[in-house]
Amino acid sequence: MNPEQLSAAIAASIGRLVSAGVVVVDVPESVVVERPKNRDHGDWATNVAMQLGSKAGLSPRDFANLLVGELAKVDGVEKVEIAGPGFINLFVSDSATGALAKEIVLAGAGYGRGDSLSGVKLNLEFVSANPTGPIHLGGTRWAAVGDSLARIFQSQGAEVTREYYFNDHGAQIDRFARSLLARAKAEPAPDDGYSGQYIEEIANQVLASSSIDPLSLPESEAQEVFRAAGVELMFEQIRQSLHDFGVDFDVYFHENSLYESGEVEKSIARLRELGHIYESEGAVWLRSTELGDDKDRVILKSDGDAAYIAGDIAYYQNKRSRGFDRCIYMLGADHHGYVPRMMALCAAFGDTPGLNMEILIGQMVNLVRDGEPVRMSKRAGTVVTMEDLVDSVGVDAARYALARSSINQSLDVDLEQLSKKTNDNPVFYVQYAHARTKQVAKNALALGVDDTEFLPELLSHASESELLASLSEFPRVVAQAAEFREPHRVARYLELVAGNYHRWYDNCRVTPLGEQSVESVHRTRLWLNNAAGVVLANGLHLLGVSAPERM
Repeated sequence: MNPEQLSAAIAASIGRLVSAGVVVVDVPESVVVERPKNRDHGDWATNVAMQLGSKAGLSPRDFANLLVGELAKVDGVEKVEIAGPGFINLFVSDSATGALAKEIVLAGAGYGRGDSLSGVKLNLEFVSANPTGPIHLGGTRWAAVGDSLARIFQSQGAEVTREYYFNDHGAQIDRFARSLLARAKAEPAPDDGYSGQYIEEIANQVLASSSIDPLSLPESEAQEVFRAAGVELMFEQIRQSLHDFGVDFDVYFHENSLYESGEVEKSIARLRELGHIYESEGAVWLRSTELGDDKDRVILKSDGDAAYIAGDIAYYQNKRSRGFDRCIYMLGADHHGYVPRMMALCAAFGDTPGLNMEILIGQMVNLVRDGEPVRMSKRAGTVVTMEDLVDSVGVDAARYALARSSINQSLDVDLEQLSKKTNDNPVFYVQYAHARTKQVAKNALALGVDDTEFLPELLSHASESELLASLSEFPRVVAQAAEFREPHRVARYLELVAGNYHRWYDNCRVTPLGEQSVESVHRTRLWLNNAAGVVLANGLHLLGVSAPERM
């Protein structure tokens, strides 16, 4: 019996009291059920009586007393107690608890899936680094977190499109082109330009691939050659780096297409129709203060050039025109001030900020080795890149480390710790637990322990109860990770499961010892071993991390 089943049983018990006229209260769709820290207080506990008692005109304890009689009738519930001001503690039979092991194994990859986002068409935009250099650590964090979020959303029924916004319009591209041209001429990089080994590599590739020597062309034409070819080469490197990191996008959206297609002008015209546009001092403005922003925003400057927000307006309208119900933007720490204006433009189109548009802000990432910060990339010259991190610790460790902490916190990634093959390394700890489940199953088969028998009441050891309880939480953890946009909940949960599994392994044998014959308890424990393996594998998959069978 898992928390969801208990929650449903409690809600049904309340419903019976209401139907019988014993209490008058709205029956909740679900009831929060939690694992008590002290096992003497039961297997599970709920504070529903404290939430509903006053609404029913009763004290919480009186409401709990009425509910206890109904809960005692639920199959699998052995005992119900009232504690303190109205907490209800439930003791579940070993048989009802242990039955979960078989349910998990039979569900396989489907265990942990839900339907809370069923029917939702969701656009998730992340990374979106400018194609002017390799992906730095901030973008790498978004790659790990964003792809994990996409997987989690999909597990809850959402139709997810992973989208990369390709910034190929604006001043940063001009600086990139000038930097390439300067390097090809063996001149210093412009003061506002880019440097590093990658600039030399791309400049040489442009020279080698051009049918005409671009250096023989006039300055403006030469710069255009380096701009067009250099951006494409840089972006291909970015795309390959992401692919190697296990992240592939469904859509690569070119910012420049918004201007070439006239969508910027169309979106401005639409806002004008809606009454959110005015002109002043020769410029075109959005009345964003009326929509929650701290000031009105210029959309078209007095010289006729589009301000940056013009592209944002057209891009959001483009997403909505493609049928997305929810548009989630994942932005870096330097974009906090960006949020009010984005929400204002969302509201300007008649949409609901926070629902049709969400913005997640991620904090900075720092690499540390031997207690000292790693400050510079050999290839990029100025920042540490995705390739630097992967070269140091591998894809699995990098993805796991970046996804296991809240995006609201700045993150120090300890390269020394992530390189260790010990339990001090979180990703090793979890992956090793999964590999151990596979090795136990292999050893069991060799010694004649199969899955032809399952007697859940035999899973009665305290470590089995703890392991089963943690396995039962997986669907709820994934649902909460989706609801709160927090994939780190899955990582931290997996570490809890791994710890419970290792403790169970130390206390309960799946295979017989010495000359002991194979018994029912061994076969039943094999189911629990395999259930733990399913949960660990499913959770690692949600983080885009492999679940090795041997380590």
